[in-house]
Amino acid sequence: MVDVSVKSTKDGPNLVVVDGQTKFAFCRCGHSNNKPFCDGSHRKAEFKAEEKETKIV
Repeated sequence: MVDVSVKSTKDGPNLVVVDGQTKFAFCRCGHSNNKPFCDGSHRKAEFKAEEKETKIV
């Protein structure tokens, strides 16, 4: 069985983690020039959000 989770990082992107390895970083601040992927724009935009992890079963 594959272990998959989505980690919403503090003040950053949503990370898709498969078997302990980050596979994708999705923008959640809305400022990325490479949507749906994160390009680090959240830092310049001073995006603020809480951390959360969701396991996919």
